[in-house]
Amino acid sequence: MADRSYTAPKGTRDVLPPESGRWAALVARFAEQVGRAGYGLVVSPMFEELDVFLRVGESTDIVTKEMYDFVDKGGRHIALRPEGTASVVRAFVQHRPTAVPWKAWYAAPSFRYERPQAGRYRQHHQLGVEAIGSDDPDLDVEVIALQADFYASLGLRQVDLVVNSMGSTDDRSAYAALLGRWLEERIDDLDPADRGTVATNPMRVLDSKRDATRTVTDHAPQIVDHLAPDAAARFERVREGLDALGIAHRIEPRLVRGLDYYTHTTFEFQAVALENAQNGIGGGGRYDGLAQALGGPPTPGIGFGTGIERILLACDAEGVFDGPEASVPVFVVDVTDGATARDLVAELRRAGIGADRAYGGRSMKSQMKAADRSGAALAVIVGEDEQAAGEVTLRDLRGDHSQERVPRDAVIDHLRKRL
Repeated sequence: MADRSYTAPKGTRDVLPPESGRWAALVARFAEQVGRAGYGLVVSPMFEELDVFLRVGESTDIVTKEMYDFVDKGGRHIALRPEGTASVVRAFVQHRPTAVPWKAWYAAPSFRYERPQAGRYRQHHQLGVEAIGSDDPDLDVEVIALQADFYASLGLRQVDLVVNSMGSTDDRSAYAALLGRWLEERIDDLDPADRGTVATNPMRVLDSKRDATRTVTDHAPQIVDHLAPDAAARFERVREGLDALGIAHRIEPRLVRGLDYYTHTTFEFQAVALENAQNGIGGGGRYDGLAQALGGPPTPGIGFGTGIERILLACDAEGVFDGPEASVPVFVVDVTDGATARDLVAELRRAGIGADRAYGGRSMKSQMKAADRSGAALAVIVGEDEQAAGEVTLRDLRGDHSQERVPRDAVIDHLRKRL
């Protein structure tokens, strides 16, 4: 009986070179950009006690349908991280950093049991920031601007920003009650799949993509018309800040961000170049009650998350951010005993010059083919003549294929000049 062959689980994928180099470059770009604004890396566990994620909202799809949870060998009910914010806020509550706002960024896998589709996987990867400890609306502007500038730095131009306000906790509760009553009066006109949500979380109905429901909710009351004066002024301050920074945006009344912890500012970036309804590539909002829900003192916070897979789909659609070349600049060809290649490659790498070689005692012809396939700009060739003379041959692999002999002990200086 033949051995079974294995593949990655449904809804997951392997990221291999050279694509993985593009991922690494994307994360490095993000780290550099948010680092300039004072955000430091936080690495949190990929699983938490289930209760940490229940604070996301027990009526949300993430909790009721998509959570990967299990009881571990110690009898603890554990869940794999479905999103980044709850874990970072839990870390803040646990460690109580004194300098606020506490600015953190993360790059981490997240897990949701959902129907796999383009750019959406059961294990997907998020970049995000959290700024915890200040309720200043200008901090909202900073966080949104970081995300907008990151996309722009990748070359993305066809990205729309939509914003809304959830108001205070009291505003949100009052609006949810008002919306629930309004929807109950029209429940027979909603898509059957959305009718049960009216009683459990009426604001989630606004996020439905089903045609019948959207026809009804086109005329629903809007939360921005039911904000308390201070919440309305706060939202106006955020919008003024975005205007001052030249960040185009529009109000989207349907943008309620289904997670229960959101208050006040919510936002989403949508990639116009992605030709489907699921064109969101990232978003976030303010969550002033989450730290308290996780056992800490009342502490305001705001953040965003953006999926690596979705970002790269948008980049592909616009033809931008190809990522770095996967090749090393130098390929060593050694047709003596291979020891020279072994030693020279290590020497070049220690000098900061990327280098590779062939293995297995292959012929000159085979090694030169490997050099060409590698994408290297220069070959360093060591044959018996070169070895006897204490020299190497440098050959141009990309241009006119010219070559020159140089002393073996001067090869690093010559390579630095050529590269």
